[in-house]
Amino acid sequence: MASEKPLPFVYQFAAGAVAGVSEILVMYPLDVVKTRVQLQTKGAVGEEAYNGMLDCFRKIIKNEGASRLYRGINAPILMEAPKRATKFAANDQWGSFYRDLFGIPKMNQSLSILTGATAGATEAFVVVPFELIKIRLQDKAQASKYNGMVDCFLKIVRNEGPLTLYQGLESTVWRHVLWNAGYFGCIFQVRSLLPKAETKKAQITNDLVSGAIGGTVGTILNTPMDVVKSRIQNTPKVPGQVPKYNWAWGSLPLVMKEEGFGALYKGFVPKVLRLGPGGGILLVVFTGVMDFFRKMRGE
Repeated sequence: MASEKPLPFVYQFAAGAVAGVSEILVMYPLDVVKTRVQLQTKGAVGEEAYNGMLDCFRKIIKNEGASRLYRGINAPILMEAPKRATKFAANDQWGSFYRDLFGIPKMNQSLSILTGATAGATEAFVVVPFELIKIRLQDKAQASKYNGMVDCFLKIVRNEGPLTLYQGLESTVWRHVLWNAGYFGCIFQVRSLLPKAETKKAQITNDLVSGAIGGTVGTILNTPMDVVKSRIQNTPKVPGQVPKYNWAWGSLPLVMKEEGFGALYKGFVPKVLRLGPGGGILLVVFTGVMDFFRKMRGE
């Protein structure tokens, strides 16, 4: 796979879009649960308190209905196409740029990490507005304020200003830099350690394994930034008031001081269950669609 000639950007964009939407349709309820757990601060009691992933699933279904697990899915679906497409396309384009810059003919581990991190930063600029709307709709306390994605967008722009849509950009950049560096760096390393795929079935297995390991490592690296990003984006702007959670590197020690180090990994289990297997699904679908395009083009 690594030696195949990259397809033009439009094909990478389309393959990334298909891969992203496929992953989110399967894994979205885990994202809702992850966000709810991350937003829970010290002092939550009763039905408002979630004692882990399964308890959160149970209480959402019991108190709000199963459909609530798909609340706000329109925003991530609209986001996933450009997000995943940008992820894979930017990774390929930045890889070519760095190989030319450093005069390295083939990708290596260090270059994969650098490329993934840069692609992650690129991707972050695309996803921030979608992420903010998704977080507001997923939060139980905030969701009642909005009648869906469009209403949420309009109210945020009208009441808090259009720049609010990029609230949490800094923490999102760090989140994506860390995840992509771990994801693409691991994919390169794990693929080099696995037996060479001689059949299509073996290739799919290798992609699932390397993608799942990459997704897990990326999740371990970026969960603290994801926790503070969720809180930063879920804080409405009030004129003349400094938000409690404002910048990533200031919010990390604040969360740790008030709730302990473990709070930085709130929502880790549903997040890793989504992005571990989800990383494998992404890679398999992306590779399969790219192979389809190559056959279509006669390559």
